[in-house]
Amino acid sequence: MPTVLDTIATATPPTREPQPQAAAFMQRITSLPERLRARIPAIYRGTAIDQRHSVIADFAKDDPDDFTFFPPTWSLEPAPSTADRNAKYREAILPLTQRAARKALAQSDTDASDITHVIGVSCTGFFAPGFDIHLVKELGLPPTTQRTFIGFMGCYAAFNALRVAHSFCQSQPDARVLIVCAELCTLHFQVNDALETAVVNALFADGCAAAIVSQRDTVPAGALEYVDSRTTMDDNSMDHMTWDIGDTGFQMGLSSRVPRVIADHLPAYIDTLVPEEATVDFWAIHPGGRAIVDKAQEVLGLADADVRDSLEVLRNYGNMSSPTI
Repeated sequence: MPTVLDTIATATPPTREPQPQAAAFMQRITSLPERLRARIPAIYRGTAIDQRHSVIADFAKDDPDDFTFFPPTWSLEPAPSTADRNAKYREAILPLTQRAARKALAQSDTDASDITHVIGVSCTGFFAPGFDIHLVKELGLPPTTQRTFIGFMGCYAAFNALRVAHSFCQSQPDARVLIVCAELCTLHFQVNDALETAVVNALFADGCAAAIVSQRDTVPAGALEYVDSRTTMDDNSMDHMTWDIGDTGFQMGLSSRVPRVIADHLPAYIDTLVPEEATVDFWAIHPGGRAIVDKAQEVLGLADADVRDSLEVLRNYGNMSSPTI
């Protein structure tokens, strides 16, 4: 019987930053070298992002005396420690995940008592018991709910969550799986003299997405069925995207070569994934950045309409890692 994606719901933190305001904030940081501050407006304009959300209210403030996360100075020094950032992660992630999960349940014909599995996804913080067990408690899910957590895998983890949910549904006919992906990327913005860091700060954002996946007798009209999955790995690009734990938060490495590597592998990957006789009615390309969407469009020969939805997500939310998918 088919595995069906019943519903998708989202939630974002209350602080919303227009991209020009975010650029202006970064330009005021006195500990950034002048040569880098001068490039920030162009970097931020080139992202194709209009606005992003953050759990750090300081990013929307003009007076450092009003800061509650960073020190009250435009140097932002001393930088908050990894422990400080992780404490903020725990404080903010619980209400965010619960809000998205409640919305998903409200939009579905699945009751809280019907949920059999919870899959949590995150790579931007750690604590135990994690937000998955808090979801069981706060949403009134059955105490028999089985929990799985997928951590420290970045954007890609959302695909693994769907694959695991599909496996649960195919092995248990009454399975009702709640997936919750939540990332607070802006907690880990760094201040240093690297252009790569400035690009990371311009792209990433905070958000949460929840989905309910279940096995059904038939696929309801307009619903999505999980049919198949494929993965491929390029051993020569493992240093292009990295995620390390430092003393002042998690530190991301992001090479400008990533879109080109994806484009090199994408046509053959799609040929393997999609049967030759199949017609693709719409595309959901991970909006990891404008260059990624543009390269995918170019090498797959897609029309502007095929990538419009992906670019709209990027424009309104930025790259939130796993929830973005």
